[in-house]
Amino acid sequence: MDKTFKSEEITSVSRRDFFKRTASVSAVAAVSILAPGALLADDENIMHHTKWGTTLGDECNYNPYGLPSKYEHNIVRRTSALMSSAGDMHAAISMSPLHELSGIITPNGLHFTRTHNGVAQVDPNKFRLMIHGLVDKPIVLTLDELKKYPSESRILFLECPSNGAAEWKGPQFNSLQFVKGMMSCSEWTGVRLKTILDELGLKPNAKWMLAEGSDGSEMSRTVPIEKVLDDAMIAWGQNGEALRPEQGYPVRLILPGWEANLCVKWLKRLKFGEEPWYAKEETSKYTALTASGRAIQHFYANEVNSIITSPCPEKPWTDLKVGDLVEIEGLAWSGHGTITNVDISFDGGKNWIEANLKGLVLPKAWTRFSYMYKYEGKPLLLQSRSVDDSNNVQPTINQEKKVVGVEGVYHRNAICTWEVNNKGEVNNVQVRS
Repeated sequence: MDKTFKSEEITSVSRRDFFKRTASVSAVAAVSILAPGALLADDENIMHHTKWGTTLGDECNYNPYGLPSKYEHNIVRRTSALMSSAGDMHAAISMSPLHELSGIITPNGLHFTRTHNGVAQVDPNKFRLMIHGLVDKPIVLTLDELKKYPSESRILFLECPSNGAAEWKGPQFNSLQFVKGMMSCSEWTGVRLKTILDELGLKPNAKWMLAEGSDGSEMSRTVPIEKVLDDAMIAWGQNGEALRPEQGYPVRLILPGWEANLCVKWLKRLKFGEEPWYAKEETSKYTALTASGRAIQHFYANEVNSIITSPCPEKPWTDLKVGDLVEIEGLAWSGHGTITNVDISFDGGKNWIEANLKGLVLPKAWTRFSYMYKYEGKPLLLQSRSVDDSNNVQPTINQEKKVVGVEGVYHRNAICTWEVNNKGEVNNVQVRS
């Protein structure tokens, strides 16, 4: 399903005109981020020794595995009964706190989690992976045998196809975490599936692969052979450690750029055949009802997308003073390739200005963008719009609905809007354009 838009379809005022109209929207090098202020001679934290500076700290290996600081206790995944099966949190989702993350790597303990029958606790000594069907040499692998194959590591995002689903008909959550928190980005370590299949031999008539999980739901999805032989991975590592149980320990499937529901966790079986299997999760769920009333079944890649993470409802500008310089920051991503540029609008999409891409810019991974803004204390309608190297442009709400209609659930990638009022408070709104 193609609901992205090519860059030549986007019209806007010239950059020269835009700068004339928004002269205050610039990064002025001569102005400090923090204005000079008088030293507070009576600041207790400066004038007196702190407790931690006058006592012994914890022993070096007090926590053999390591823990976050106790002062970071509010930075956690969060859930909502609206995104569970009748309130049963075994079939539910927990969202990553995007507003509290730095860089493009999500810590393992904060990676979003989706379960269909709770988190399976798999004994790695009893783990087995069966690969059969249209292969020359069917095989059953233990975890140790699987790890003997040559491994590789790749930084890739995972996004639930339901990310933003509640927003199709209007704003539902005044929270970045609940609007876009069904995604994360990690370094995944494992073996390319093609490497294993080169050894086993794939029959010429093998066109599809069934991936099946070992949890109680036996989550199953069908994958076309072209993706399998391209960049599909069987992963056992995440960010330098073993997968967490919530992420499918000991082994999960990774399909770079494609919807996370396809990346089956607690993997136990791969079967190759001539036709798709039409599993429950690709018939009753994870299909797209278009404006014509016809449903699309086999669509996979997450479209070009972006979101401003600062400011956001959880990170408002209520502490800013007129004249302060502040960084606008966000995330962009595309399952079709690499982000090439991101534009920011301060007026709900009437005018656009280019942001800077910062840090690593990798295919099918999060990309950070940034823009320095001189705060005026005036109301704003903040938006971001991303473009990838396939020349796909993130659509407006109206552009997306023209293709998908009003009954969409999955793959929502329309431009999001934060309303910043004259107090610096930030709210989730929608601009229909």
